[in-house]
Amino acid sequence: MTDRTGSPATALRETRRTRHRRLREQGSLSRADLDAVLAAGFVGHLGVVVEGAPMVVPTVYGVDGDTLYLHGSVASRSMTASSQDMVCLTVTHVDGLVLARSVFEHGVNYRSAMLYGVPRAVTDPEEKLSGLRVLTEHIAPGQWDYARRPSRKELAATTLLALSLEEASVKLRSGPPDDGEGPDAALGLWAGVLPVRSAWGALEPDPALPDGTPVPVHLAALAGERSGPASG
Repeated sequence: MTDRTGSPATALRETRRTRHRRLREQGSLSRADLDAVLAAGFVGHLGVVVEGAPMVVPTVYGVDGDTLYLHGSVASRSMTASSQDMVCLTVTHVDGLVLARSVFEHGVNYRSAMLYGVPRAVTDPEEKLSGLRVLTEHIAPGQWDYARRPSRKELAATTLLALSLEEASVKLRSGPPDDGEGPDAALGLWAGVLPVRSAWGALEPDPALPDGTPVPVHLAALAGERSGPASG
């Protein structure tokens, strides 16, 4: 596995926080790799310090160009702290268990990204609405135009933070165990990868839906179904 440096135009800036010190061969400086990791998911873990103690909070996010948006309640302590101090947001995808001949060589195939920065609290009404649209469309494309937009009261109760992608670290691992050519290969034990597959299931309609309420095309596409009346 080779180090993924990317071209100068698409390389991530290396800092003391993002420099790969262990397993450097799994590190990447490619902006394309960062974009791919972020595009493949919508849940990250936000690390902040609240009242002198670390707090890690799962949160949904959306990406627009060089900006990642995340939101929460105005009463959230993690949101308040995030808008004032350095934070770390991580996104991880598990692609498989690497089952080697020895326990020491076991591992995980994965894709991960870590973002560092001081988020900016979005206060401009137009950017706030635009950022929430980005976040919604990142999670479920088409839903922003389908569902009711946030009211003024709902917007006032929502904190939206903007985090730059400028300082980021990416790591990836793929492939079989590393002990196929070592002494343990003679043990005669099975070794390989147990892949992890993620897929959307069938849509489950709200029991309160009136009979015959059609499934919107964009959600049917996500679930791999045909658009039509909701079942149930």
